[in-house]
Amino acid sequence: MEMEVRFHLPGLRQNYPLNMTLLSMLEKRPQYFREGVKISSFFGEFPMSLWNGGRRSHNDQCSADYVKNVIQSINGKGVPVRYTYTNMFLDEEDLKDPYCNFCMQAADNGMNEILVVSPLLEEYVRKNYPGFRINSSTCKEIRDIDQVNQELRKDYNLVVLDYNFNNDFEALSRIEDKGRCEILVNAVCQPNCPRRGGHYANESKNQKIQLKNRQRTPDRQIPLEPWHCDYGEHNEFHTIQGYSTYVSPEDIWEKYVPMGFRNFKLEGRTANFFYILEVYCHYLIRPEYRVDAATTLLNSLEASHVIGLARPKPGRWP
Repeated sequence: MEMEVRFHLPGLRQNYPLNMTLLSMLEKRPQYFREGVKISSFFGEFPMSLWNGGRRSHNDQCSADYVKNVIQSINGKGVPVRYTYTNMFLDEEDLKDPYCNFCMQAADNGMNEILVVSPLLEEYVRKNYPGFRINSSTCKEIRDIDQVNQELRKDYNLVVLDYNFNNDFEALSRIEDKGRCEILVNAVCQPNCPRRGGHYANESKNQKIQLKNRQRTPDRQIPLEPWHCDYGEHNEFHTIQGYSTYVSPEDIWEKYVPMGFRNFKLEGRTANFFYILEVYCHYLIRPEYRVDAATTLLNSLEASHVIGLARPKPGRWP
């Protein structure tokens, strides 16, 4: 039996058309893909979700029909939806948020998942939505292997490891349940970024501010908390490949999978379209098929009017 190598891909809104096209290509042209590739979830949120964390939503919001159709389409392909509900500043009143509860109810079919940081939200989900599989988020920044093992002894479906464990094979070897760990392979932050936790906190605070501002007049807008980081938040894909925390496709198959790791996360739910296309082809596609795969994806998305090229305006001569 072929070993599954499970990838968790970003996007329920921005990357949704690309993700569904990728799934279709996996069905129709499996020869393009690396050995054992399985798409095991699409993670993200439907903007603007108060409970969202990690990366802030764009300033729009999805209709009820859109939410239901996306969940149905993704689940219909056998892939779970995984909500990134990792806002670390939630209070009791936030748990009543009607939009987030609607999104949970729409996906409450026993197939879907949620990433958590807040103990308050975790308790609420376990009580009110027991059909969801709960995953421990990398936003917790657990940097000690003993604490990782303690986290794995809890009732989590998966534990997403801090990216600083990447390629630290002595530490990774001491993990007790590698099959329930998830490796973030393409983190854009520099190794040991001193501001990573602060960035998560800033995104959480600004997510709440953005939602408040939707109910306020233009002259009463609450300013977003400013953020600037010199540690890699605007890195290109070729830049991060020089980091000690970068995990190459070859290492996934030659080192991580033989150790017992099965789950790998590709970040990029707010990334540029062409960045995430490059990441997908890099990790999921056999090198000899990367051009063919990228061309197939682009042609399919153009044919369905998801993307388009500006055409020259007609002129007159003379």
